Amino acid sequence: MIAITGASGNLGQSTIKFLLKKIEPSKIVAIVRNPKKLNDLKDTGIETRKADYDDFESLKTALKGIKRLLQISTTSVGQEAIKQESNVVQAAIENQINHIIYTSSLQPKSKALFQATYQALETEEAIKNSGIAYTFFRNSLYMEAIPQLFGNALKDGKINYPGGKGQISFVSREDIAEALSIVLTEEGHANQVYEITGKKSYTFLELTNVLTETKGRSFEYESISLDTYSAKLAGYHLPEAVIDLLVSMAMGIQENEFAYFDDTLQRILGREPLSLKRYLESE
Repeated sequence: MIAITGASGNLGQSTIKFLLKKIEPSKIVAIVRNPKKLNDLKDTGIETRKADYDDFESLKTALKGIKRLLQISTTSVGQEAIKQESNVVQAAIENQINHIIYTSSLQPKSKALFQATYQALETEEAIKNSGIAYTFFRNSLYMEAIPQLFGNALKDGKINYPGGKGQISFVSREDIAEALSIVLTEEGHANQVYEITGKKSYTFLELTNVLTETKGRSFEYESISLDTYSAKLAGYHLPEAVIDLLVSMAMGIQENEFAYFDDTLQRILGREPLSLKRYLESE
């Protein structure tokens, strides 16, 4: 049996879509906090189990009979996130799960600026110490996040973001989901660390040029200050912790924490991953 935590999120649902092309629905367990979010799966034969990252006992119950687990990282931040992900790992240990596939951060290091990196490092270490076979998907930034970074750019032609000259190896979430479905259903991936990226990295200026080319009209990029960006986010009435996380991501971008790229994703998929240009053409 294969289980997916956070199965109602975009990555979880996309992975399930690809899994259904490879294995029987009865072999898939979708673990979610709110089963109503997966009403679309009612007639597929997939089993839905309710569990909360904050509730260890619910996780322990939900993982009964599971042999392979896709642990999708929590959307929480800081110590709360570390505790939540520890709960998943401990529940996996209790249930003697054979293999954990965990969605981590690109090339995590202890002195990283991006806050989510610390959570990823802690969870990777906990999984390694568990003795359970593992595969780490260290994902770069999703292409699907680009519209959020753009703001109103598609309307006014102006991209205001504190990216500096940092580069990003944008990767398609759909490609990641397909690669996860392959690793979940095939052998040969135990105790592997995969840096999951696009085939090239782009500065925001280069990204803007690609956007200009694909849309056939002019776009401009201005690297605003971190303070200006923080104030802009505050104007949306976001929680302070979320603002801090997004600012830390911008800081990480400036320092090239998302710049690394290689052909790992292509090798897993057995084909070319989605290019930035093709993605932007569809937006």
